Amino acid sequence: MPSSADRRRSEQPLKGRGVVVTRPREQAGGLAQRIELFGGVAFLFPAIEIEDVEDPGPTLSLIDRLDEFDLAIFISPSAVAKAMNLIRMRRAGQAWPARLRVAAIGRGSRRALEQHGFRAVIAPPAHADSEALLDMKELSSVAGRRVAIFRGDGGRELLGDTLRARGAEVSTIECYRRSRPRSDCAPLLAAWARGAVHAVTVSSGEGLANLHVMLGKPGQQWLRATPLFVPHARLVPSAEQLGIREIHVAGSADEEIVRALVAYFADAK
Repeated sequence: MPSSADRRRSEQPLKGRGVVVTRPREQAGGLAQRIELFGGVAFLFPAIEIEDVEDPGPTLSLIDRLDEFDLAIFISPSAVAKAMNLIRMRRAGQAWPARLRVAAIGRGSRRALEQHGFRAVIAPPAHADSEALLDMKELSSVAGRRVAIFRGDGGRELLGDTLRARGAEVSTIECYRRSRPRSDCAPLLAAWARGAVHAVTVSSGEGLANLHVMLGKPGQQWLRATPLFVPHARLVPSAEQLGIREIHVAGSADEEIVRALVAYFADAK
């Protein structure tokens, strides 16, 4: 029969493990709470800052024409938050267009939409990327459909380009912009120096690049020697170019990341 100490260890498989969470501050809470629920310590160090666009005019112009569209796709939870704030302001008292379906890249964006009252959100059941969404039957026959994509500045063009190739009329709207935070990295470097950091999580290639710059040379050395957990295999080459020696593809959902962390540290014992 397992001892009480064994049961406590099994209930807190991340006990004693420090994990750096680099998501934007608005999106980091859920992952941090889950890490700490499993006994770990979450070091919040956002590597991307979400800001309003300087000119919301194009977004507001599209919002005025929402009734013309058949599908609205939200690339991230930030896209949901920023777009919905503008939609509520611009369309106060108006219902969401009955014909306009909504879709999301992954579970985080789907949950954000559900929190705004949407049901039957089109979203991949597993992988959270453009490829997985494009593989869904709802996006296979879109010829003649009008699609609005709410996203941040920059980013991949695969989704819009593929939908256009399938015959859709696509409008891409940048409803927020990303920037590199100006954060004091001294507390995080101090935690690394005392051996309290055991893993790093990133949510995008841009976040990884920002983190590398923000840490400076001493922190970059520690980053290279610390297991890195990334959401997609396409980030692996970028991490390898930075000299990071141990890279794990964990997925992008909170539960996927924590599951990968738990499995890694269980094998490391």
